[in-house]
Amino acid sequence: MLRSMFSGVAGLRNHQIKMDVLANNISNVNTYGFKSSRTVFTDMYNQTIAPASAPSAAGSVGGVNPKQIGLGVQTTAVDVIHTQGATQTTDRALDLMIDGEGFFPVMNGEDLFFTRAGNLYLDPFGYLVTANGLYVQGVMLISDGDMPETTEESVLERVTSDERIIWGAGKDDDGQLDELTGEDSIFPYTLNGPEAREELFTGTMGRVVVPLAYKAITIDQTGLISALDEEGNLVNVALLVTTTFINPAGLDKTGTSLYRESSNSGMPSFAAPGMDTNGLLMPGALEMSNVDLSKEFTDMMITQRGFQANSRIITVSDTLLEELVNLKR
Repeated sequence: MLRSMFSGVAGLRNHQIKMDVLANNISNVNTYGFKSSRTVFTDMYNQTIAPASAPSAAGSVGGVNPKQIGLGVQTTAVDVIHTQGATQTTDRALDLMIDGEGFFPVMNGEDLFFTRAGNLYLDPFGYLVTANGLYVQGVMLISDGDMPETTEESVLERVTSDERIIWGAGKDDDGQLDELTGEDSIFPYTLNGPEAREELFTGTMGRVVVPLAYKAITIDQTGLISALDEEGNLVNVALLVTTTFINPAGLDKTGTSLYRESSNSGMPSFAAPGMDTNGLLMPGALEMSNVDLSKEFTDMMITQRGFQANSRIITVSDTLLEELVNLKR
């Protein structure tokens, strides 16, 4: 069989993969927080017909380059492009957009996920959740007595094992919520603007819940959730937490706009919005998909032509084989 036919088959298969990636990008053009992907091709194996040779010692014969025949193309990567998406203003208090780097950490049972989709909701018990019902993570700023009874499993305490941060559910030995202030804080944060004094919070991170009697909930650009209590007093309820990664392109996509830590993404780094490399929040807005339709349609036409050219390789190779078969008649 001809090498060209196998090269054509490899080209068809990998251009089909690229078309699948493009189709997924286009189908998610209106998905909040979606990040587009790209397909990266490299050449496959090369068969060496003759190796390279060096010039002769006497200088009578020059060097000769190797003779190699390529055997097709292969897909080496499907990269996720984590560029900023466009802003869609909604004026909804619980719609949040991260302006810059970062993800919202959310919990599904004991599993930790991350998302850029900031369309958040309050469930019937006052918990802040995603559209899929996953619990948004943050630091509570109100005492145990102000919390509804439904928060028995709501606080996650920070523990360290093998130099790795692990988050596990629970309360302290007295059955109370873990203390939220202390000298061993890992969440330095300015409560009421750059001129206010810094408050230090411990690494206690868990579900964010707003008491059902509170109203007029607002979230500012630094993740501070405020509301009016029964007496009409403004109360700082919780502080949202965002997460960054050294290599966000290494995160695993799990569907429903969620990502999960992988062995190549690096460990999550938790901080309040605006701290370190974490972007500030834009309340009342959502991040649109970063899919560029003009680029996607252009790539689709190029991919179509590549697929067509590789299919033509197969038909021409088949014609050559037909001529060989017809040599003897």
